[in-house]
Amino acid sequence: MSNGLKTLALTEDDAMKLLVCESHIGLKKMDYQMEHYMFKRRSDGVQIINIRKTWEKLLFAARAIAAIDPPSDVVVVSALPIAQRAVLKFAVHIGATPVVGRFTPGSLTNQIQKNFKEPKLLVVSDPVLDHQAVREASYVNTPVIAFANSDSPLKCVDIAIPTNLKNTHSVGLMWWMLAREVLILRGKITRQTGFIVDDKMIMPDLYFFRDPQEAEKEVAEMETEGQKDMAWGTQALEPSGMDFGAPVEPVKLDLDVPHIQDWAAASDWSTTPAEAAVIAPPPPQQQQVPQQQAPPQEQPKAAPPPQQQPQPAAGGQDDWGSGGTGGW
Repeated sequence: MSNGLKTLALTEDDAMKLLVCESHIGLKKMDYQMEHYMFKRRSDGVQIINIRKTWEKLLFAARAIAAIDPPSDVVVVSALPIAQRAVLKFAVHIGATPVVGRFTPGSLTNQIQKNFKEPKLLVVSDPVLDHQAVREASYVNTPVIAFANSDSPLKCVDIAIPTNLKNTHSVGLMWWMLAREVLILRGKITRQTGFIVDDKMIMPDLYFFRDPQEAEKEVAEMETEGQKDMAWGTQALEPSGMDFGAPVEPVKLDLDVPHIQDWAAASDWSTTPAEAAVIAPPPPQQQQVPQQQAPPQEQPKAAPPPQQQPQPAAGGQDDWGSGGTGGW
């Protein structure tokens, strides 16, 4: 299909993107309807998808989407979690009607239902997960475009785009390339200008799935790093009014100190008066200690006076000094 025109040929840049995002890696299982889209089989049993056929089917699907007027009659459906972000971006850039998450049964067949739609074209991200939408589209004769892996059944699928549906980058890249080719066919952008919408360059990573938990961790890490930077950048001024912006002279240390062996002799160091005033500690103040007086000597105690004997009356018989007959 793309062999005749150079503008529709697969460029090296697009081929490199398909290889880097592993869009050519299939599964070990293979459906018989996907056999002619495979290039070869590796030694470990994994099927390799032919990226040239992937590119041709992508251009065919883009031509079918670009032919629908108005663009809102194109309904894109995705129950695949890693493809829901890409589907929403695709619907915004193309003007299609997105249906992400659970597909309500009867949306294409039950006219009483609130979410009833009558699309002219249906695009699904996985024919296995979106089997309800594919089946209802077959009831109302709506053409179906589907991204298919090596084991995807192609029943009721009109245009299959073989690609890797297990890789997040592969799914996002295929929706990005499909949106770009649709806008090129509508004449809104060119291959020379690139994928530019509203003066903004649309890169493939905008279509990539992002885990909410990982996004919250990245935001938390950025906030913690910002708080650390603010703590480093701010300097609290002391109430003394010191100028922290002024250069500070480094303190010079004199390390040429002799090794001390005898601390008693070390007191006679030769120092200059200025160094002595800085290094030598102030002399201790002598406290006046009151002189202690000698305790008073104890004087010998006087002997007690002799006891006086009672003297008998004069002329009595008990008069010891008399020479009477009553003496000893």
